[in-house]
Amino acid sequence: MNPKLATVAVTAVIDDVQSRPDTRRIPISRVGIKDIYHPVRVRDRSGGDQHTIANFNMYVFLPHNFKGTHMSRFVEILNQHEREISVESFGEMLAEMTARLDSDAGHLEMTFPYFVMKQAPVSRVESLLDYRATLIGELKNGRTETWLKVMVPVTSLCPCSKRISDYGAHNQRSHLTIAARIAEHVWIEELIDIAEQEASCELYGILKRPDEKYVTERAYDNPKFVEDIVRDVALRLNEDDRVRAYVIESENFESIHNHSAYARIERDKDQVTA
Repeated sequence: MNPKLATVAVTAVIDDVQSRPDTRRIPISRVGIKDIYHPVRVRDRSGGDQHTIANFNMYVFLPHNFKGTHMSRFVEILNQHEREISVESFGEMLAEMTARLDSDAGHLEMTFPYFVMKQAPVSRVESLLDYRATLIGELKNGRTETWLKVMVPVTSLCPCSKRISDYGAHNQRSHLTIAARIAEHVWIEELIDIAEQEASCELYGILKRPDEKYVTERAYDNPKFVEDIVRDVALRLNEDDRVRAYVIESENFESIHNHSAYARIERDKDQVTA
């Protein structure tokens, strides 16, 4: 038998079940793949590239008359875009995903470790510090929204403890998370800078004794409640027109309690308020 005819015959009998019509008339808001890891290359503010591993969630809207979506196409899109990921290419990837899956709405998330080379404040010794960054894209009704999110570990020192104590004040590690819906390009490092500047003190990978003295005294001279931290970050984001909406969260892992202190601020600058 002619090999070409055999191929045609095999193809003809393979049914595309996912493309069959569905009669239940129930659309699905998001369908796709979740928690898939893939190597990527991310541009950083210094002009270089970071080779890292990202966790992806990729979804599209499924109309009521479609039985299913083609899951393999999500992975194919990842393989085509692994060379370089940026805020701009992320939007292109989202548009391609919805087009290839025959949908008019899609959601794309990419979470990855992000590293910044930092200098200790006194000795200037260099070391890497890791952060958790996320790019989020949403395409709906012909409009694309892009969110940039980063979790920044910082130090917070309690103003009340400092006020009432004769010796020192309790401090703790805090996770300060900023999620910003952006209208123009914003570097991940810019959000990291804001978080670290508005905490009691930032963290470093390596500290010599003079550095440890500096960060201890810096935090003591700059005490902040969890409420202070999120409000001060909000003031900074309010001044940046590139940021159109934000969610700010701070979780302070208390050193003298068996619980965390937590605060959150949300704002949409484009939402009309009474």
